[in-house]
Amino acid sequence: MNAGAGPGRLGVPEGLVDLVARSWPLFGADAPDAATVRRRLRAAIGVPLRPSVSEADVVVHDEWSRDGLDGAELSWDAGFGSRVAGRVLRPAGQAGPLPGALFLHCHGGVKSFGLDKLADGPEGRPAHPLLTGVRETLYGGRAPAEDLARRGHHVLVHDGFGWGSRRAPLDVLPPRSTAAAEFELAARTARGEEFDEAEEYDVRAGAAEDAVAKALGVLGTSWAGVLAREDLLALSVLAADPGVEPGGVALLGLSGGGARAAITAALARDEADLAGAVRGVVVSAMVSALAQTLPHHLHAHTWALMTPGLGTVADWPQVVGSIAPTPLLVQFAARDALFPAEGIAPARRLLNACYADAPEALRASVHEAPHRFDPPMQAEAFDWLTRLRPAAPGAPSSSPGGRP
Repeated sequence: MNAGAGPGRLGVPEGLVDLVARSWPLFGADAPDAATVRRRLRAAIGVPLRPSVSEADVVVHDEWSRDGLDGAELSWDAGFGSRVAGRVLRPAGQAGPLPGALFLHCHGGVKSFGLDKLADGPEGRPAHPLLTGVRETLYGGRAPAEDLARRGHHVLVHDGFGWGSRRAPLDVLPPRSTAAAEFELAARTARGEEFDEAEEYDVRAGAAEDAVAKALGVLGTSWAGVLAREDLLALSVLAADPGVEPGGVALLGLSGGGARAAITAALARDEADLAGAVRGVVVSAMVSALAQTLPHHLHAHTWALMTPGLGTVADWPQVVGSIAPTPLLVQFAARDALFPAEGIAPARRLLNACYADAPEALRASVHEAPHRFDPPMQAEAFDWLTRLRPAAPGAPSSSPGGRP
């Protein structure tokens, strides 16, 4: 971070950021190579051991067809806590393997639901009004994983750690967080608001996110680390699915889902059982240079991205770009309230540097949109993925990118 940036609204005195920058390299100042970035990332977020696909005991609970889709409701054992709920979507009646896609849900301020933000079940309608609101605000009213499946993909969505089926039980939330949630609920009730179970859970889970981050940090991991562990497991479940073409699967997501896609792809590069498992990545509305983000926008972000020590790994675009030469599409939202517009240009420069040896594999686009993955952005991403067919064994992947 440059010395003139100041502390912004970080809650720290003037001069601390500059002091830290003189104490050790921040935001990639030491020009780490991609392998170093990935190694530092793994160490910073703390990725616990994960089970194999056979140990995860994948179970198909239901199969259904509707609206041009064939679907299946799955679950698997993550090794602790409740089973992970997953949903597979394919074009109806399509036999044989298809290009695979792991579509990762956003944070969205709604933790009572995860995968349901992206796709409905056999009933073909949102499971709760909260989901309608999320989709209208962030996805242009669409269930985007369904649309991607109809375009010829075998799509898996699942609940990330802390969402939906992977919620934390209310009786394990810390007393201080519970007291803060009770205060907020009481204030909102006094204003005449009413809550059902899902809406109340979101208030309580939001209040506990900081406390959970503290506990995970003491254990040597983080929100990002545990999420990555479970996303790597989901990737291995999808890669082993006989309905998926060989040659790797795509990862994509908006906001926190985009961060999860980038981190999962980076970590998978160095895991023997996932070698070649990723054929392309889409990160939507989740990339900016950290120096520009830090002063006035950091507070708006979830612990799922802003892990302690992230700035010592590299700059965030260098983390995203550490998967080069794997094809990458980065979508910037020019009116994104979570990122400063002035962070776009330096982010693009860093991405270009990461892909200097494979410029055709990188595409970066700027959309005149707020923080969302709206239908034009979906169309661009899905077209890009459609052109990104898995490569034959031993052959390089196609690269539908092009230097931004």
